[in-house]
Amino acid sequence: MKSHILGLLATLALGVTTALTFPSGARGEATATGDLGLVVERASGSLLLVDQSERAVLARIEGLGDLSHTSLVYSPDQRFAYVFGRDGGLTKVDIVTRRIAKRVVQAGNSIGGAISDDGKLVAVSNYEPGGVKIFDADTLDLVADIPTGSKTIGLVDAPGRRFVFSMWDTGETWIADMSGTGSGAKPVITRITGMGSNPYDALITGNGRTYVVGLFGEDGMRALDLWADAPEPTDVLPGYGRGQEEMPVYKMPHLEGWALAGDEFVLPAVRHHQVLWVDARDFHETGRTATHGQPVFAIARPDGRQVWVNFAHPLNDTIQVVDTLSKQVIHEFKPGPAALHMEFTPRGHEVWISVRDANKVMIYDTHTFEKLGEIDAASPSGIFFTARAHKTGL
Repeated sequence: MKSHILGLLATLALGVTTALTFPSGARGEATATGDLGLVVERASGSLLLVDQSERAVLARIEGLGDLSHTSLVYSPDQRFAYVFGRDGGLTKVDIVTRRIAKRVVQAGNSIGGAISDDGKLVAVSNYEPGGVKIFDADTLDLVADIPTGSKTIGLVDAPGRRFVFSMWDTGETWIADMSGTGSGAKPVITRITGMGSNPYDALITGNGRTYVVGLFGEDGMRALDLWADAPEPTDVLPGYGRGQEEMPVYKMPHLEGWALAGDEFVLPAVRHHQVLWVDARDFHETGRTATHGQPVFAIARPDGRQVWVNFAHPLNDTIQVVDTLSKQVIHEFKPGPAALHMEFTPRGHEVWISVRDANKVMIYDTHTFEKLGEIDAASPSGIFFTARAHKTGL
């Protein structure tokens, strides 16, 4: 009798252990996504799923349309990527099953997107027909259509279920508050005029407070304090290129949320071979660094100790590394033709660089600058690690 009871208890214990190990519907191999990322293959309309630690390709996901100018964001659980294609396609990719979960073509020409802070809404900014469309992140059903009468750029997420974006044609910035959109309510729009001539890109700081717009139509930038009850434009470096010879623009520079190093913004200058240093608190200029060419990306290593800079055609085979204390170039190298995009591992010990015309992604140690490896890719462009899921504005 005693042995029978002990056997029964052992069986029950095994059942509890089994239930804890394999919850309902999850009887299979677990998949961790925190160490993964996606590389855009622009020529073939595909994505490479990569493993950071192994420096290896896990899968190729195809059928995403025109990826000639593409960005993506991740769901909070790092399982789904929302890919914004140039052809107006919004594609939801499941990186666990390694396939497309859903795809909609929502416009004729798109330029980027964002995901709300709660992960429930995905917004897309459009060149053609303009405006912003907002979708349910689960189903990709349309939630809101916001016409602007302009090409929209610089779309970012902001705290409080808000999206912020600017208009190339009108020089306005709009804030779309989606916090009260349950039960069919419409987004609340705040329109801010006087942002400047031809905004071309924008960034938001990691704390969601400051939104900075780059201007193509004038030397200077504008900033908004999103913590203010009524945000008003503030000049940033007005006339910074005055008196200097302007260069032709071969590729529009990009402002990104990671171009904040310590207490300074590091921003690519338009029409000049410089990066600009700006105090992030009061926007006064703190320095300039002469560069190899016209900067496209000026990206701070996660610890803020370095800024890595790449350049527009015809000097786009070169990367420069700038020390943020001295503001001097401390390293220069040539990964190959069309070194277009850079992505740091979350703690910044490595940087992955897409070298489009060599059909490679190259990986470097950010302390020794040693090349650690490379991955074959078909005309790679953007590189996006899943750590982005937990950062505002990325």
